[in-house]
Amino acid sequence: MRLRRLLPVLGLLAWTGGAAAQEAGTARDTAGPWELALEGSFRRCGLMLAAEPGPVGQALRFPAGCRRALPVVNGIAGWRFEGGLIQLLDREGQPVLAFAGPDGEGIRSAESGSGERYSLAQAGARPAAPETPLVTQAALSTLPSAREASRDSWAGAPATAAAVTGLYTLDRFVEKDVCRVMLRADAAQVQEGCRDPGLALFDPTAWHYEAGRLTLVARRGHSVELIPVGEGRWRRDPEIGTTFVLRRVEP
Repeated sequence: MRLRRLLPVLGLLAWTGGAAAQEAGTARDTAGPWELALEGSFRRCGLMLAAEPGPVGQALRFPAGCRRALPVVNGIAGWRFEGGLIQLLDREGQPVLAFAGPDGEGIRSAESGSGERYSLAQAGARPAAPETPLVTQAALSTLPSAREASRDSWAGAPATAAAVTGLYTLDRFVEKDVCRVMLRADAAQVQEGCRDPGLALFDPTAWHYEAGRLTLVARRGHSVELIPVGEGRWRRDPEIGTTFVLRRVEP
């Protein structure tokens, strides 16, 4: 008789334990590198959703430059996975951004209290590069004005795209040679051993040079423009977030 009374209780405990294990398993699957972006802009930041506990929820890490590129991260102290949502938490453990389930491309979306919309995409879960060019011919034929092309540009900018090809290293404000990128005639490729999560998440696969401006194109299609600032050196334009300088090096 006593055993019969205990059976419903044991069943409830098993169900709640299984649900907790499933939730924990999902959280473990969620941990890893992600990319946070402000929709409608080029502002983005690489986030590391860590598996270990943090000050609130689970630990969250990001490069220092994110504080300028995406000020919303200044109020984020951790993260948690709850009810199918990835929540970025403030210091009190309250959600600053709550990202619902991904859309067809695996990208989650959330709205801040101020009405800004942000997207969150997992590194490595991006769609394969399309067979069609990531930069359309119409985009390539729309050249900047002479004033825009010359603004802050180095007078000795390469005359042709062929002169831009080669191996480059990424220099940050404090660290140098944190990631290397090979610009070939038909593609761009991040080299093995890259220690910069931002560039690894951006994952450039194509590039274009026109009118003194170098454009790196990510696998997902968005791009970053750079202007020449010296012999074999390129700086992101506009200069937002942490220092982003490509410097030519010998293979």
